[in-house]
Amino acid sequence: MALIEQDVVVTTKYGRMPSFAVCPDEPGRFPGIIFYMDAPGFREELCNMARRIAKQGYFCILPDMYYRLGTIRFDLPRRSDKMSAVVMSAMRHIGNADVADDTAGILGFLDAQDKCAPGPVGCVGHCMSGQYITTVAARFPTRFTASASMYGVGIVTDGEDSPHLLLDQVQGELYYAFAETDAHVPDHVIPDLSVALEKAGTAHEVQIFPGTEHGFQFAERQVYAPVAAEEAWEKLFSMWARRLK
Repeated sequence: MALIEQDVVVTTKYGRMPSFAVCPDEPGRFPGIIFYMDAPGFREELCNMARRIAKQGYFCILPDMYYRLGTIRFDLPRRSDKMSAVVMSAMRHIGNADVADDTAGILGFLDAQDKCAPGPVGCVGHCMSGQYITTVAARFPTRFTASASMYGVGIVTDGEDSPHLLLDQVQGELYYAFAETDAHVPDHVIPDLSVALEKAGTAHEVQIFPGTEHGFQFAERQVYAPVAAEEAWEKLFSMWARRLK
């Protein structure tokens, strides 16, 4: 399938957020998908994943969520402990409120695109952004009808802005995929999240993939688990097709 792809700029409360947008090069309009990045940031690997989403019949936008810091690109094949410290610092400089503000700008951008269908949208967040998909699904309940977290972190915390506290505001469907081994997800998170989802009555699925580690869906990482990754992709596409098409 041929694609239309371009580097774009989304206007937010804070300023100009560079993003990558891609959709099928075909007649018609396509449901919008926001692809929230993981902690290592904007890179070609994520653009390729956005292209895969677009080939399923969606208008996908991948924002550079670190834009408040300028332009940051990590050379991940050369990752060291010192680089990892910088990655973690970049991750911590934004929070749920920032991402909600940015998402308002992204939704405005999508609404202005001729190739993006009006109305409901979906989203997916990896790693650090697993928390944010819950937040935006709650903050924009009439827009997000299908949101997914892939080995997300920070979903259940002691903070006042913990995403799990907002679940009763979510009107759409939520999918949470977790790795069996994930040092970034404390043992209490999945049980506490499941209880909160049931209490809120939110349409959801929580899935733990046996034999996997954090980041298992990224094809360029050593922890890549192709069978689990493809199952997670299929769950994601099934939910979006059910809720958005």
